Amino acid sequence: MKKGPLTYENRRDEFSCRKNEGDGDVLLDCRPHLHRHIELVCMLEGETVGRIDSRDYTIRAGDIFIAFPNQVHSFTSSGREGYLLFILSPDLLPEYGDQLTMTVPESPLLRSALVDHPQLLTLFSSLARISARGKEYAYRDVVRRGYLLAAFGELFHLLALQPPRGADATVMKGIINYCARNYTSDLSLSVLESELHVSKYYISHLFSSRLGIRFNDYINSFRVSAACRYLGESDKSMTEISRIVGFNTLRTFNRAFVKQIGVTPSEYKKRLEGGNSPVSIPL
Repeated sequence: MKKGPLTYENRRDEFSCRKNEGDGDVLLDCRPHLHRHIELVCMLEGETVGRIDSRDYTIRAGDIFIAFPNQVHSFTSSGREGYLLFILSPDLLPEYGDQLTMTVPESPLLRSALVDHPQLLTLFSSLARISARGKEYAYRDVVRRGYLLAAFGELFHLLALQPPRGADATVMKGIINYCARNYTSDLSLSVLESELHVSKYYISHLFSSRLGIRFNDYINSFRVSAACRYLGESDKSMTEISRIVGFNTLRTFNRAFVKQIGVTPSEYKKRLEGGNSPVSIPL
């Protein structure tokens, strides 16, 4: 299986979709990584090996494979692949918040789901088709969310969900959920220690050992993600946005934004207003 350091991906987009035809040359192959997004593969042709939490799964044509937020996962490709790949923020599915934050699948692999439940193939194929349309289609995002709700409703009906296993995993899940709900407030390791009754040194250790990221960078990834949405959807000033998403000063906001995104908030907004993609995100 894939070797190399675990990487934490700060996904800058709420939703991305890629369709690879059987003769396409863009393989799923990637090293172990995690992010706060959901990653789902509908396998259409060929096969690949997916790994989640140190266990391997052979994904064949007709299968669905899903990684929940903050699950370590990777793919090893060996040849021809045809697939639909979706990577989306759980913020797009607040109706399923409990499932996505409090549980994980007993198995991430749904064998022959696209064959035995053809409505799933219809829903995910339609989702990919709608997502490929440009922003000139005024209702794209609304229609896309409708397909997402329907597709994941069908999916959760089939998945056997359970609480995360192991003491570390359970504590980590609680910490992540707390951070996701409270990132706009003044969060620190000391605050988490007081609120969750877990040693701040243990929390710091979990972030470095399980996620491979510093606590402050993790919190800032939430804040910068929220800031990107405000920059694209509102006329609020930089100072207002900085305060709303949880930064104490505009200087801290700018520094964190550049570290996460690679450009300043002002440059990001200019690119949006110019109709350009503000960042380049490899899938």
